[in-house]
Amino acid sequence: MNPQAKLIFSTSLLLGTTITISSNHWVMAWTGLEINTLSILPLISKSHHPRAIEASTKYFLVQATASTLLLFSSMTNAWYTGQWDITQLSHPVSCILLTTAISMKLGLVPFHFWFPEVLQGSSLMTSLLLATMMKFPPTILLLLTSPSLNPTLLLMMAIASAALGGWMGLNQTQIRKIMAFSSISHLGWMTIILIYSPKLTLITFYLYSLTTAAIFCTLNCTNTLKLSTLMTAWSKIPALTAALMLTLLSLAGLPPLTGFLPKWLIIQELTKQGLTTAATTIALLSLLGLFFYLRLAYCATITLPPNSVNHMKQWQINKSINTLTSTLILLSIVLLPMSPTILT
Repeated sequence: MNPQAKLIFSTSLLLGTTITISSNHWVMAWTGLEINTLSILPLISKSHHPRAIEASTKYFLVQATASTLLLFSSMTNAWYTGQWDITQLSHPVSCILLTTAISMKLGLVPFHFWFPEVLQGSSLMTSLLLATMMKFPPTILLLLTSPSLNPTLLLMMAIASAALGGWMGLNQTQIRKIMAFSSISHLGWMTIILIYSPKLTLITFYLYSLTTAAIFCTLNCTNTLKLSTLMTAWSKIPALTAALMLTLLSLAGLPPLTGFLPKWLIIQELTKQGLTTAATTIALLSLLGLFFYLRLAYCATITLPPNSVNHMKQWQINKSINTLTSTLILLSIVLLPMSPTILT
C-alpha cells in the first residue's frame, strides 16, 4: 500500500475513534463510527487476496447494519424523549436496539458470526486493530449508556459469549481464529461487569488489549499463522517463543501473571453484588479458553520440529525484535504486583 494512503487511513482511524469517545451527541458518535469503518476497510483488503476482499465485504455489511440500528435507536429515543444526548437514553425500545447494535459491532454472541471470518482474512497487524482499537469506541458507548441498559440481557449475552468463545476455540488450527474466539470470550468478561463497575470494564479492556498486542506482535515477528508453523517457532527465536508462552498464559488469566488481575477483580465484584452463580459459571467457562491457550503454549515451546508435522522451514530467519514487542510482552506478564497502582 502507498505510504501516503496508509497514513491517511491510519489518521482517519484515530480521528474516528477520538470523535466517538469524546462526543455527547448521537449523530457525532455515529459519524465517528462510520469514519472508523471506512478507514479500516482498505487496510483489511490491502493484500488484494480473494479472502481479504471477502473479509472486508463481510465487515462492511455487518458494521453498516449495526450503524443503522444505532442511528435508528437514537432517533427513536429522540422521538419519544426529545433528547439526543448519549447519557439520556431512557426509552426501552431504544435500549434494546442500542444493545443489539453495539453487540454487532463488538462481536458479542449471538452476533459473533462475522468476527472470526474477518480476522482470518486479514493480516496479523490488521487483525490486531480489529481485535483491540476497533472495539474501543463501541465499548465507550456501552459505558456511557450502562445505567439505561438491561442487566439480565447483558448477563445472558456475557455468559453466552464466554461459553461460545471457549468452546469454539477448542477445535481451531488457525491462530487468528483462535484469537478471534479469545476476543469473544474476553468480551463476555467485560460485559458481565459493565453495569456494576464500568471502571473495571475499562481496566479489563486495557489489559486485554495490551496482552493481545504482545501476542500479535510476537506472531508477526515469527511470521506464524497456524499451529503447524508455531511448532517450528522455537528453533527460530527461542527466547521470544518462551515469552510468548508466558503471554498466552497471562491472556488465559493464570496467576501470578497480569491477565489474572481483571478476572480476579470481576469475580470479586460479582460476588459483592450477590451474583455468585454468574461468577462461578463464567469462572468455570474460562477453563475452556485455558485449554486452547495451553495448547498454543505447548505447540510453541514443548513440541520441537522433529516431533511435529512436516513443515517447510524458512531458510532465512529475521531475528530482529523491536523495542515495542519486548515492552508489550514485559507489561503483559509482570503488571500484577502493580495492581494497587492501577486501581487508584
